[in-house]
Parts: sequence; C-alpha cells; structure tokens
Amino acid sequence: MAGNSQRRGAVRKAPKNTGSGGGTGGKNRRSLEGRGPTPKATERTGHPAARKAAAAQRRQGSSGGRPAGTSRSTAKRSGETEWIAGRNSVVEALRAGVPITGIYVASRIDADERVKEVLSAAGDQGIPLLETSRADLDRHTGGAVHQGLAATVPPYAYAHPEDLLERAAEDVRPLLLVALDGVTDPRNLGAVVRSVAAFGGHGVVVPERRAAGMTASAWKTSAGAAARVPVARATNLTRALEEYKRQGLFVVGLDADADVDLPDLELADVPLVLVVGSEGQGLSRLVRQTCDQVVSIPMAAAVESLNAGVAAGVALYEVARRR
Repeated sequence: MAGNSQRRGAVRKAPKNTGSGGGTGGKNRRSLEGRGPTPKATERTGHPAARKAAAAQRRQGSSGGRPAGTSRSTAKRSGETEWIAGRNSVVEALRAGVPITGIYVASRIDADERVKEVLSAAGDQGIPLLETSRADLDRHTGGAVHQGLAATVPPYAYAHPEDLLERAAEDVRPLLLVALDGVTDPRNLGAVVRSVAAFGGHGVVVPERRAAGMTASAWKTSAGAAARVPVARATNLTRALEEYKRQGLFVVGLDADADVDLPDLELADVPLVLVVGSEGQGLSRLVRQTCDQVVSIPMAAAVESLNAGVAAGVALYEVARRR
C-alpha cells in the first residue's frame, strides 16, 4: 500500500535541515543580514570611477613640490598638453623652435602660404600631421579662432632649483641666476629666459603659484633660448633663496624703491641670484627681506617703471659688463 514504510525495500528518509545535528550553521542568518551599505563607486576596487580617482591622486602626488634643501627629485611637468591655435601662431611657434608634438589640420582647408609653410616644416622636422574636423578643433582649442590649424605642445619639464647649481658648477664663470617674484605674464618670462641666454646666465627660477609658466607664449618669446636655459620651479621662492644663500650665493633684488643704483652694485662679480619683481607690485615683503642688497635702475622722471622682461635684460647686461 502507498505509504506503507514497513514493506520490504522501503526506506524512511529524514527531512532536510531537520533533526539533531541539522541546520545551516547560521549561514542563512548571516546572508539575511547583508553586507552593509553599498560603498561609493570611487571606493570599489576595479570600478572605472575608482581607477580614475586613483590616477588623479597619483598625478596630484607626483606634481607636488618640495622645499629647497631636500633631496633632488626628477623634473616636474607643468600640466596638460597645451594647444596653439591659428595659422600665424603655429608658424611663429615652428620658427621659434617650440617643441611641437602634433599639428592638426581641418578637412578641406584653404591652403595659403602659412599653411604650406607649416606642412613643409612638419615634414622636415618629422612632426605628425593629423586631419580632423573643425568641430574637433573648436573643442580642443576651447573655441579659439584656429583658422583650421592648431598644434600641440607637451607639458614643460621644470628643473629643481638645486639642478641649476649643478649646471653652473660645470662653467668657469661665476654663477648667475634670475628669480622672478610675482611675474604673471608668460611673455615676460620668455623675455627673461632669452636675456639669461644672451648674457651668460645659468637658469631661471619661478614660484609654483601666482607666477607665469613656460607656456607656448613663453617659448615663442624666448626665441629658442628656452631649449638651452633651464627653468626651475620652487615650491616657496623665499625658502629657495635662503637655501641659495646657504650654498654661498648672494641675492640681489631689483626694485624701483631701492636706495642703491644698479651701476653701484658691488656684488656683480660673485655667484649671484638676481630677483626681479612684478611691474605693479615690485618685490614681495619676504623676498625683499631675504635679499642681501636691493638696487634700482636709474630712469628719467617721466618713466615710472619697466616691465620685468626689460628690467631683467638691463640688469643682466650691467652684471655681464662688470664681470
């Protein structure tokens, strides 16, 4: 009969998960409790947002500065790739020796003499040429007037302030550096780099913040001198100047309110750091206090001041003449 467990061959099976010694050992209970709140996307290993956040953190850590006097590190990059927009701008950049990494030409561009010169120079210098749409050029150049032509410049590799001392050690001439305090116009920076190359200087130091960097505009103004004169970035300009003084250098500031005229400078023939301030503000208070001497350029009463590029050129000429 059905259900007769006493017949031959019949076997009674105990129900699952019941009886003594049965159960899941609490596994089901723990699974019901869950794993807590879902972590943020940036905290989940392998998630695209987490990889992007980790990459941004690495970039931020690698671009951070360090005080002068610590161990020397590798050169720091200025940031993202820079775009040069416009036919005249690209032509001038190629003539000035700006390290262009790529030239972008709009489809069906009207090739005038400037475009032909760019294409010829790109072939001679081995610069990649890429055809693209005008919409892509608009996006890459931020809506600038590109006239169907643009170029890319890699981030500038800055030296460390200590690197300039090592470079000068290989020269028989006394060390000569220029530091810029609060100069924000990249054309002034390019002009200073050009003057440093012309008068036998060994490098330029700029602060990391509130200061001009080696952009494409600075490269063009330097007229190729940026390829020969290193530019160092200091986390703190005052501390960098103090470290230079501990290394035996003299620091001379250039300011319109100084009591000593540039021709009366007595420190021209010693290892020297010439500090140039901005045209409007001059030297900052802490930088001025760090200087061993502050001098001014004699000028006619009708002229109030010179921009940083011109003032640095005049001072460098006087130092070179005295040497």
